[in-house]
Parts: sequence; structure tokens; C-alpha cells
Amino acid sequence: MASDLEQLCSHINEKIGNIKRTLSLRNCGQEPTLKTILNKIGDEIIVVNELLNKLELEIQYQEQTNSSLKELFESLEEDYKDVEHLKENIPPHLPQVTVTQNFVNGSDLDPEEPVKVEEPAPTKKPPKEQRSIKEMPFITSDEFNGIPAYMKSRLTYCHINDVIKEINKAVVSKYKILHQPKKSMSSVARNLYHRFIDEETKETKGHYFVVEADIKEFTTLKVDKRFHGILNILRHCRRLSEVLLDGWEDAHPHREGSLFH
Repeated sequence: MASDLEQLCSHINEKIGNIKRTLSLRNCGQEPTLKTILNKIGDEIIVVNELLNKLELEIQYQEQTNSSLKELFESLEEDYKDVEHLKENIPPHLPQVTVTQNFVNGSDLDPEEPVKVEEPAPTKKPPKEQRSIKEMPFITSDEFNGIPAYMKSRLTYCHINDVIKEINKAVVSKYKILHQPKKSMSSVARNLYHRFIDEETKETKGHYFVVEADIKEFTTLKVDKRFHGILNILRHCRRLSEVLLDGWEDAHPHREGSLFH
């Protein structure tokens, strides 16, 4: 009972103390000297409140930026994985390109030292112009996707372009011999040269073309059902056309020749 009475007295005294402090502060606000100080404190409280509001907005902006950066990082990480996959799976038929660059470090140059300009070396007599040999362009991925499924069967993009690479090898080898001076030919090249000339017809004149014998002569391709299926795909993609070479069917059972477009 005594304890409850002490707690009640303490609570009443606390309330009385709060009332006294409130009256004291009220009286202080009426005094001119203290009123100015209280007004300044009020102004400072307003400034602090505005700073807190700006700080809250800045925190929200930083949270949004952090979220955007996280999404960007995840996107870049996926792109990096795609690039690594492409790097590890470069189609073998693509030509290897090597780029060499000469760099000059500007910090090694003395700004007061005059720059020495080397005289250009006298130009040599240009070599005799060599004839360029037309090669078949590779099939693009869009073209491959547009090939009917019954034509492709189990053939892949790389299968078709690997055959194009071999056909180009045959064409280049054949026409190098045709463009070669006769005096410099070996007996083997001379025999091939005469065969190439015999195979020329009015349909093939002015075109690059190969026949089955050329494929067997200059490549390791097997001229089988799969090979002829790829030829059908190349005709579909307008890479070549097939013509009958009349006039030598008795000597050559396979009378088709492939013309480049």
C-alpha cells in the first residue's frame, strides 16, 4: 500500500514539474531577449527539417540508381557470356584476320626536338597485275534459317559453309592453272589445262565453273548424296547454277557443271 502511494505521489510530482517547466518556457517566450533566441531556434529547426527532406530524396535517388546499376551489371554479364560463347565457337570457315598497328608514345617525344621526317623510299615498279579469282560468298545465318527444312535435313550452318570453302579451293586452284603462262607449267598442270579448255562451252564462257573432276582433283570432299544435297541448297541460295555440258558426254558420264553467280 505504501509503495502504491509513493508511485502516485511521484507521478503527481512529475506532472506538476512538467506544468512548471511549460509555464516557465511560456514566460521565457514573452521576454524580448529570449524571444529572439527562440525565433532563431525555430528557424534552425525549419532549415534542419528541409535538409532532412532533401536527404530523404537523395537516399531514394541513390536506391533507384543502385537498382539500375544492378540491372545493367546483370545485362552486361549476360552479354559477356554471349561474347565468350561466340569466341569459343567461331565457325571454322571464317578467314583468320590479323591486324598489326604501330603505336607511338607521345610522352617519349621531346617537344623541343624537331621531328625527323623520313624520305619515302623510291617506289618499285609495280608487279604485273594478277587476275583476281571470284570466290563463292559464305551462307549467312539469315539465309540458312530461310532454307526449307526438307533441304537442310541434318545439315548445319557449318556443314554448308565448309563445302563452300572447299569449292572455293577447287575454283582457285583450277583458275590459277588457267591463268598461268604455259611455258612455266609442269606436265601435270599442262594436262589439267587442256582438260579445262576441253570442258569450256558457250554456256560456261565468261563464268567461273567447276565439275566433279575438279572437286576430286583439288579437294578432299566426297561427291556423294550429301554433297549433291548441299549443291541443291547453294542453288536455292543463288550461289551457283548447274548446266549440262554438251559435246563431251561420251568421255564424261557426269555432264553437269556448276557456274558461279
